[in-house]
Amino acid sequence: MTVEFDFGDDVVLVTGAGGALGSSVAESFAAAGATVCAADVVDAEDAAVDLGGDVHYFQADFTDESAVSETFDSVVDEYGGLDYLCNIAGTWKGGDPIEETDVETFDMLFDVNLKTMFLASKHALPHLQDAEGAIVSVSARASLEGGEGDGPYRASKAGVRLLTETIAEENRGTVRANAVMPSVIDTPMNREMIPNADYEKWVDPADIASVIMTLCSDATSVTSGAAVPVYGEA
Repeated sequence: MTVEFDFGDDVVLVTGAGGALGSSVAESFAAAGATVCAADVVDAEDAAVDLGGDVHYFQADFTDESAVSETFDSVVDEYGGLDYLCNIAGTWKGGDPIEETDVETFDMLFDVNLKTMFLASKHALPHLQDAEGAIVSVSARASLEGGEGDGPYRASKAGVRLLTETIAEENRGTVRANAVMPSVIDTPMNREMIPNADYEKWVDPADIASVIMTLCSDATSVTSGAAVPVYGEA
């Protein structure tokens, strides 16, 4: 069965659009007719997202509240509103037990994975409440339990799940908020870090993008506060 989405006349903001997953989400929404505002900290020429058409790039540091506020003001001023927010910005770093983990690593993971999601959601919500829109954020399967060597990463992604549930509860009947939980995403960076893995078991970014679009669509109008597994074969 082929599934087609129609997001014509909708405005979507995608954070982390410079990376493999974020660019796939942005391009998928654009292919479905949406006006896509692709945001990332990197320069436009360094971003993976395919710009042009209805994909418009906003360079901003989403750990900086003033930059986040200015970005949303610009999006709403230029495109008339906001219907969906996709919190894709995130990263992974691990390898050390807690007693050997430096505080800089802890701060970086919580900034990139959780603070960006918090600030983007905070500044998107007034506009999404007007549009009765939706937020989809990226948590992780690893957030469901503790593990060796990447505790701050797991904790930051657990925070994404809990903030998602909070936003859903606080905006019941107005804004839907859901999360996806990938296992290992098949990206160039992950292949470089884990060169001997079975990539066939990893999750293609395009498949995750399809789930994110489903959670924004009318097909899931009664779904909010969920954390949806997107594990693939892993």
